[in-house]
Amino acid sequence: MAAAARLFRGTACGPLALAFTRALGSAPPGPASQGARRAALAAAGTLAGLGLALGLWRRQAALAAAQEDEEEKELRQRFMAPPVSGLRELRRRRRELRTRMELLIMETQAEMCRALADLDPGASFAVDSWERKEGGGGISCVLQDGEIFEKAGVNVSVVSGFLSEEAARQMRSRGKSLKGKDGKLPFCAMGVSSVIHPKNPHVPTMHFNYRYFEIEEADGTKQWWFGGGTDLTPTYLNEEDAIHFHKTLKEACDKHDLKLYPKYKKWCDDYFYIKHRGERRGIGGIFFDDMDSPSKEEVFQFVKSCAKAVVPCYIPIVKKHCHDSFTPEEKLWQQLRRGRYVEFNLVYDRGTKFGLLTPGSRIESILMSLPLTARWEYMHNPPESSKEAEILEVLRNPKDWVH
Repeated sequence: MAAAARLFRGTACGPLALAFTRALGSAPPGPASQGARRAALAAAGTLAGLGLALGLWRRQAALAAAQEDEEEKELRQRFMAPPVSGLRELRRRRRELRTRMELLIMETQAEMCRALADLDPGASFAVDSWERKEGGGGISCVLQDGEIFEKAGVNVSVVSGFLSEEAARQMRSRGKSLKGKDGKLPFCAMGVSSVIHPKNPHVPTMHFNYRYFEIEEADGTKQWWFGGGTDLTPTYLNEEDAIHFHKTLKEACDKHDLKLYPKYKKWCDDYFYIKHRGERRGIGGIFFDDMDSPSKEEVFQFVKSCAKAVVPCYIPIVKKHCHDSFTPEEKLWQQLRRGRYVEFNLVYDRGTKFGLLTPGSRIESILMSLPLTARWEYMHNPPESSKEAEILEVLRNPKDWVH
């Protein structure tokens, strides 16, 4: 009996153990009593085992909770704000590609924001987390009126719901066969997008965007694809900078397939074409869309390599030129070139159009890409053989920068 009592001591089964102990103490002597004692002892052993197992489970649960708290703390330190989907939901589906993509775009946002903030310590990013009532939300990080950057924005969005008919029509025009149920197409889209407008006209504007899209058709079939790119828009041409920028992107592409860089470099030159001006927005980079092969995992790894190349392809250029001297005339030319940037974004850009056509979109975040200042002059033409004419020639006739 004493042994049985010791087995129970310290377990969660105390009340039941006490009942068994009392039964043992009150049982009359004889064979029946011995059988009852053996049965009680066996039951006591079983309950003690359960108690030990329960104690072990509780310790493991406490350790797991502490580990989750540590992971959550680490993620909060790594990101600019808590993820849109929530850490618990991301942890629940941590192996899904959607989760890995959301973590990638969050990391890319934080890496770029911190790199920019290091260069412009007198300014700070306003971090704005927002929700979309139709589903999802985003995190907008915007720096304005700094010493180095006039405006720098790095946005993350993770949205879901139903495609508007206008957005579906735009996708069908690109050759997608989308069959909705009762006119509805459930979708999920996520991405990171950034535009950086420096103050100094010798520091180029830079844009990047990497995104994932998923649509569920009427029969339950899911279509998915990735898109994105990184491109540079200098006010004045610096060939050394252009070579560094394109070479860094080419190295990221070459890790996966040597055919990717030339293909996506040409796509970038063609995509950022301002038709009514007959010139490109900038000196290009890479651009791709509707990428759904060879496999989801392989495309994700390619996108990850491109996203990781964003900081090294651009930040060294900013460091090199952010304190260069410039004239009022050079600043004027920068303003005129920014006018071209605005024209492309509002007239042609696919992402801007999709955002404006999606119900519940956050207009402030979509138009974050526009500069604080820009200028239009009637019939402005730079002199021949000028530095301004030099960049125009490259914008009208794209160059190969890496061969």
